Amino acid sequence: MNNLFFIIFMVFVVVMLTLDLTVFHKKDHVVSVKEAALQTLMWVALAMGFAVLLYFHAEWVHGRPLGDFATVAKLNAYRHETAMQFLSGYFLEESLSIDNIFVMIMIFVSFGIKKEYYHRVLFWGIFGAIVLRFIFIFALGALVTKFSWLLAVFGVILIYSGVKMFRPKGDEQVDTANHPVVRFASKHFPVTKESYGHDFFHRVPAAGGDGKAVVMMTPLFLVLLVIEFSDIIFAVDSIPAVFSVTTDPVIVYTSNIFAIMGLRSLFFLLSDIADRFWLLHYGLGALLLFIGAKMIGGEFFHWHIETLVSLAIILGILVVSVALSVLIKKPVKA
Repeated sequence: MNNLFFIIFMVFVVVMLTLDLTVFHKKDHVVSVKEAALQTLMWVALAMGFAVLLYFHAEWVHGRPLGDFATVAKLNAYRHETAMQFLSGYFLEESLSIDNIFVMIMIFVSFGIKKEYYHRVLFWGIFGAIVLRFIFIFALGALVTKFSWLLAVFGVILIYSGVKMFRPKGDEQVDTANHPVVRFASKHFPVTKESYGHDFFHRVPAAGGDGKAVVMMTPLFLVLLVIEFSDIIFAVDSIPAVFSVTTDPVIVYTSNIFAIMGLRSLFFLLSDIADRFWLLHYGLGALLLFIGAKMIGGEFFHWHIETLVSLAIILGILVVSVALSVLIKKPVKA
């Protein structure tokens, strides 16, 4: 890994997050579909721009001098493969993120959070995900390098998750009082019963009346913790899935970051029309089955599926699922 390249990438992420919080969303407001669409296009464009950079200068990622490549053809093949791995990882993570959007919508509705505070919660949720995924991805990358059979183990987990997605879904809700994160936080930390605007913490006068104040969590911070917890659960499926495309932790991490950075705008774009894509859930199940089988087959049967073919299958499943959701009317429950 080229440390300078990685530092520049992380500086870029910090700058974009700072602009998002201090310029684009300085004030709490309900994000419109138009605003979400423009921001989604921006993040997709940035991801595609990064793929183009890899296509022409992938050697920068690992700090490899041009002398490492015997011929120009081998250099071009390396650049092309790296760019395709990034795109495959990006679209795979973005596709699986859509299912996480349904979960986040359910969390916000169950906790009764006002829509103008959605972005603030998602922003800090994404910030936490960037840190946690850094630890998860590079730790998993080191383990996979030493124990390649772990990919087969994760393949079994993905197949199990894929099969579960084909089960009929009921009207799911979050039990706000008995959620394990809420119970843990309420037991070990002081939590206010009321919300205080967009504040995650609030100073409350101490019960003794001695003039001191106690800093307490607000319900909005509990929602942030639940969102963060759901992302950790989601990452158990999505990150190993990307490792089926490439075991290079830098490519896995950068593709993950571009995907989850754009997740907020995608959330606002799809939140009001999510129910229309009723077959997408099954498509994501099929995607997990494909990835799981690919990981197991690669380890035990030496299957090799070209990165470009994997990318085509990932996009194909996503497009077909969305198209069928539009063309086939969702059955009305009796």
